[in-house]
Amino acid sequence: MSEMSFEQMLEESFKTIRNGEVVEGTVINVKPDEIAVDIGYKSDGIIHRNEYTNEANVDLTKIVSVGDKIDAMVIKVNDGEGQVLLSYKRLAAEKGNKRLEEAYENHEVLTAKVAQVLNGGLSVVIEESKIFIPASLVSDTFERDLSKYNGQEISFVITEFNPRRRRIIGDRKQLLVAEKEKLSEELFARIAVGDVIEGTVKNITDFGAFIDLGGADGLLHISEMSWGRVENPRKVLSVGQTVRVFIKEINDKKIALSMKFEEDNPWKDAADRFAVGTIVTGKVARMTDFGAFVELAPGVDALLHVSQIAREHVEKPSDVLSIGQEIEAKIVEFREDDKKISLSIKALLTPDEAEEDDSEYADVDVEAVADEMADEE
Repeated sequence: MSEMSFEQMLEESFKTIRNGEVVEGTVINVKPDEIAVDIGYKSDGIIHRNEYTNEANVDLTKIVSVGDKIDAMVIKVNDGEGQVLLSYKRLAAEKGNKRLEEAYENHEVLTAKVAQVLNGGLSVVIEESKIFIPASLVSDTFERDLSKYNGQEISFVITEFNPRRRRIIGDRKQLLVAEKEKLSEELFARIAVGDVIEGTVKNITDFGAFIDLGGADGLLHISEMSWGRVENPRKVLSVGQTVRVFIKEINDKKIALSMKFEEDNPWKDAADRFAVGTIVTGKVARMTDFGAFVELAPGVDALLHVSQIAREHVEKPSDVLSIGQEIEAKIVEFREDDKKISLSIKALLTPDEAEEDDSEYADVDVEAVADEMADEE
């Protein structure tokens, strides 16, 4: 029997390894971009940075120390320079895949940090296994820009698990929908018409604002924002603002809100403040061909008919008045039930002057004026 050389005996003393095999070793050197590992083989193992983690530009010296025990997968027995190429992340990914498979089967909610924002969604990593969350499953509302999620921790469930095709799909949307449904049920169980509640302005439109009540949105119509006239909701409210409202109506899942609290109703003491014969000051709010509407107080407008603007004939109010102009007039009619007030500047004239214009004033049909006011309103 032939004798083996020393080199042959030395080589035989080392274990044999194969590609794909998992080996255990001890870290003997660490550089920012690679780790050297003693794996009990004739050659040391090398783990390059891109085979340790999916994170870019990581300094390995801050993660791994000499003397650490580490498991890795053999990806090439000889890299051409006599070293064994190892991968830590591939082994971690295999373990991660088992973890994700269990989560998929058990419908478990997972939480991870967003590793990357992609064109079509988000990428998160759990134990070096990548999960893709499509843009359509990131939120329960459409979001054009997903960059705000970068580096943020999010929760999701696995809805598709196929590691062979590298398809592990996460879904955050269904969690948000379920949470909102729960909050909605709780909200509708505790609210009733007439309740005063606080909410946050979520969205503003030309016709009103949607208020987040913590489980459902309520509509605050422009006509319910104030006892006074609101021309533009955006001049009254801003997105994110906290508002105090009361529930005016609940119709199935629709909630109508109002900020017109009865204690602030300007008509509450109007009979005393605006009795017939009272001289008042107001601002011209708007005009029509038959007269001008004058704001006496927020929510209280009075009609100054064109025939009552001046002693001389006035063709149309805009010939002598302007929006925002302050005028003084006398209240000549007050109809509380209809919330109608009529004004007259001519009634402030001296008796002699008024007598000259009695014929014109007598021709005014008060009932017709009231009807015109109703049409205008």
